[in-house]
Amino acid sequence: MLVGMSSTPAEAEPIAVDAPPGSAAEPLMTQWWLDLTFVHWPVPPEAVAPLLPPGVRPDTLDGVTYVGLVAFRMHRVGWFRLPGVPYLGTFPETNVRLYSVDERGRRGVVFRSLDASRLIPVVVGRSVFRLPYLWSRMSVRRDADTLTYTSSRRWPGPRGAHTSLTVRVGEPVAEPTALEHFLTARWGMHNAFFGRPVYLPNAHPRWPLHRAEVLSLDEDVVTAAGLARPLGEPVSVLYSPGVPVRFGLPHKPAGIPTP
Repeated sequence: MLVGMSSTPAEAEPIAVDAPPGSAAEPLMTQWWLDLTFVHWPVPPEAVAPLLPPGVRPDTLDGVTYVGLVAFRMHRVGWFRLPGVPYLGTFPETNVRLYSVDERGRRGVVFRSLDASRLIPVVVGRSVFRLPYLWSRMSVRRDADTLTYTSSRRWPGPRGAHTSLTVRVGEPVAEPTALEHFLTARWGMHNAFFGRPVYLPNAHPRWPLHRAEVLSLDEDVVTAAGLARPLGEPVSVLYSPGVPVRFGLPHKPAGIPTP
């Protein structure tokens, strides 16, 4: 039978700065995201709509959506309530992401690429979760208030697609702006699994955010992900020391057949 059929998509839910109650209460995965830098550029919604999976549309703020380049350290990925893995579950990652909303109004992100330095997690992410993980040479270096993230893609390609990003961390953000909430308060991921849309919820404490300044940026992973090269300076650059994260079991959006 069909459940929850809707003739028109729901409006996007209000932006919530905290995870929805009960979100990811029974974790599928746990992990830490550490030393994150968020770099964002505005893009027209019509430019990214063809890049989104079925059942979702671009999420917008004042008629604009965004492409994000997010670099960080993944730490101790674990399954269910088991302890995180110290070596295979710990590695640098850099992703290119878009902002999405599904037919139920749930806001989320769509990953266009996820560069990571451990081959086994890349293979698992690609084969089990159908996520665009890519194996890359990567490093994260810190010198006082300056962080440098580097990556160079190995497999499956385009080989050599790279990121070199250096930022200086500034003052803590006392009260994030509406845009900063829009870009960081995301409690789920939209993806396609064997052609069907799925929503994977996540939960973590409220982000501790800092202002940040790009000192240098050389990358071509945004264009490798199918987007036009961003023009001009990024409109938002933020840093977070990190949060512990739980992912819950995937949800099928409304209108998907169930046995």
